[in-house]
Amino acid sequence: MSKNWIFISIIMLVCACWSCSTSPDDQFREVMDFNKGWFFRLGDHPEAIQEDYAVEGWRQLSLPHDWSIEGDFSETHPTQPEGGALPAGIGWYRKTFTLPRESLDLTTWIEFDGVYRNAEVWINGQRLGIRPNGYSSFKYDLTKYLKYGGEVNTLAVRVDNSAQPNSRWYTGSGIYRNVRMVRTHPIHVDHWGTFVSTPSITDSLAKVALEVRINNKGLSHRKLDIISTILDAEGKEVAYTSTYSDLRGGKDTVLFQDFEIAMPELWSTDRPYLYRVVTQVYAGVQLLDNYETPLGVRFFAFDSKEGFSLNGKKMKILGVCNHHDLGALGAVVNTRAIQRRLEILKEMGVNAIRTAHNPPSPELLNLCDQMGFIVQDEAFDVWKKKKMNADSHTFWEEWHRRDLEDMILRDRNHPSIMMWSIGNEIREQFDSTGLAITRELVSIVKRLDTTRPVTSALTENIPSKNYIYQAGVLDLLGFNYKHKDYKDFPKRFPGMPIIATENMSALATRGHYDQPSDIIKRWPQAYDKPLTSGNEDFTVSAYDQVSAYWGSTHEETWKSIKDQDFMSGLFVWTGFDYLGEPIPYPYPARSSYFGIIDLAGFPKDVYYMYQSEWTDKPVLHVFPHWNWEEGQTVDVWAYYSQADEVELFLNGESLGVRQKEGDDLHIMWRVPYEEGTLKAVSRKAGKTILEKEIRTAGEAQKVQLSPDRKSLKADGKDLSFITVSIHDMEGNLVPKASDKVSFEIQGEGTIVGVDNGYQASMEPFKANYRQAYNGKCLVIVQTNEKAGRITLTARAENLQPAELVLKVE
Repeated sequence: MSKNWIFISIIMLVCACWSCSTSPDDQFREVMDFNKGWFFRLGDHPEAIQEDYAVEGWRQLSLPHDWSIEGDFSETHPTQPEGGALPAGIGWYRKTFTLPRESLDLTTWIEFDGVYRNAEVWINGQRLGIRPNGYSSFKYDLTKYLKYGGEVNTLAVRVDNSAQPNSRWYTGSGIYRNVRMVRTHPIHVDHWGTFVSTPSITDSLAKVALEVRINNKGLSHRKLDIISTILDAEGKEVAYTSTYSDLRGGKDTVLFQDFEIAMPELWSTDRPYLYRVVTQVYAGVQLLDNYETPLGVRFFAFDSKEGFSLNGKKMKILGVCNHHDLGALGAVVNTRAIQRRLEILKEMGVNAIRTAHNPPSPELLNLCDQMGFIVQDEAFDVWKKKKMNADSHTFWEEWHRRDLEDMILRDRNHPSIMMWSIGNEIREQFDSTGLAITRELVSIVKRLDTTRPVTSALTENIPSKNYIYQAGVLDLLGFNYKHKDYKDFPKRFPGMPIIATENMSALATRGHYDQPSDIIKRWPQAYDKPLTSGNEDFTVSAYDQVSAYWGSTHEETWKSIKDQDFMSGLFVWTGFDYLGEPIPYPYPARSSYFGIIDLAGFPKDVYYMYQSEWTDKPVLHVFPHWNWEEGQTVDVWAYYSQADEVELFLNGESLGVRQKEGDDLHIMWRVPYEEGTLKAVSRKAGKTILEKEIRTAGEAQKVQLSPDRKSLKADGKDLSFITVSIHDMEGNLVPKASDKVSFEIQGEGTIVGVDNGYQASMEPFKANYRQAYNGKCLVIVQTNEKAGRITLTARAENLQPAELVLKVE
């Protein structure tokens, strides 16, 4: 009998025993979604830890949950506009559950992917602990406190986000990431208990090393077989090994296993091929645990002269920085929402993500593995020296080691991660205290993972002034801004690989255009000079002509990096607008202007500059809209690629042919406006490549609904992002339309968010209406757990309504 059939027979035997026996030896790992059935209440309610406490007046909900995003905007909130101008405070969560008597001899723990912030947890009145860091994942062993056989268990979580301001961006409040309950045999693979690496890779053979930590929470001495199998993407076995262990009760052990994969499929940004390692713990024929580890076979290098290479091929890291909020959903983690963002970025040509400035959700990393994004995983925004009065410097001494260790242990099996960052713009880089802290943090990382370089996002690029650099332990130097200095880095930092960890801070509002377009503006001009020359409506021109004083426009910076071979790549600040940090404006601005894509997920015009530079696809993007005052001079820009030239026509008359010259990234015509049609034609060697038209829109006449997906899963989590646009009778987008659109929903779904991308909108995100901004807004629909249909109707006064039907399966 083959080895595979032996394993299948054993698993079938174990599964049969699961249903007919109560012995823990016949049960293996069970991971349960623990997000449903919670009760929530704002305010401080310490009596909630009592088991007989009645939750009358509490709200029932499912996690993940962010109570801040449900609030109203106010300048008086202690979070301040930098924190999104939304409420914070204290909230309590409670959940009751029962366990069968058959679980009595199992080990049970609870896993939280992230709670913002100061999460204090009780089980049946017993305090388990507190975790201050709102971005850290953590677990508690519940085993010795649980009740079985129908008795009720009570889990209570106090979340304290009242100390403000504690962030320079929107954080959200609450249990905003997923929660799981895990039950295992007392002998099991430890939490985050494996580490897989690929020490040697050739075209014909990949050597794989696996470290496995086994816990024995029981008292008995057991003889174990640890069997690990590598499966390819189709589930076929490609490598196998087994290790014997003699494990005493109450102890743990670390095992090392080696494999070889013949003719390995490599993980890359273009083809993110994934294997998985299945580790099974046996005592004789009894399967005690089953644990999976992702595996991507790839090798990479950062070189001081040649930059970055992946699998032996030189390439530029073309990345964006992103904060964790998901626009109208707030801090709530949703896999589909993250996937949609990555799809939009992938289409732009992005191949890398920097997790600014904290450990991300596991869902983001899983998707980066699956979709082909390189990740810079970042731990801290501050060390001991504060940036905000109540930020994480307040618990640095007690928690920084644990927070960093947990990030590395949790994330180190993701093939997408190719660098660890120990900090962003850390203030200790300016004095000698940075020496010891840098060395300590790097040593923590290296003790847990030597396969990836360690970097830090630095602002000081004079070696004698930067103590983090002087610590001498960084493998990769990351620098933020000051793009004009990049050319000097090989001399300043000889032999060191370089990456631009944060760049641009260019500003824009989707669909707004200031004339003329060829004047570069710094808004504000300096830290101590408030903006006095801005627009009354809190907008910023969507021509690439405005940046914060410390940054530069998109074109200015990209030109300084694209042809510098030694630069490994860059991360643009930011891919998407995010809640909070509304530079350059004061309140009522409450979200950022930095994104290439607005908060609703609608690309700004510069998106197409990157697409023309970062992809091989033909691009022709012409803007602005064509609704102006008669005779007004309007600058018409075009981004294009895979062509030699572009010719522009107005109402059939040629306005001339333009070609990019030198290092130009766009072309421009200065055109006296007249109503009608702009038409652009790109050509290569005289052959037409693309044509684009922009027509003068008439009066708004109708609403149009365009979903990103029409078929959804009945899992209670799936989303459809529906673009709502205002059109004239000919179907042209009305570029200045601001109609208020109301939504009605029927069937197996609900509205979970609305937005329009305008950075100073005071409308709530949790509503059944939204005012269009520059012709568009967004409604987000989430399924429940029943199959069927969802019907969404959108109405606006004096406009033809629109109806959309979504299928839920």
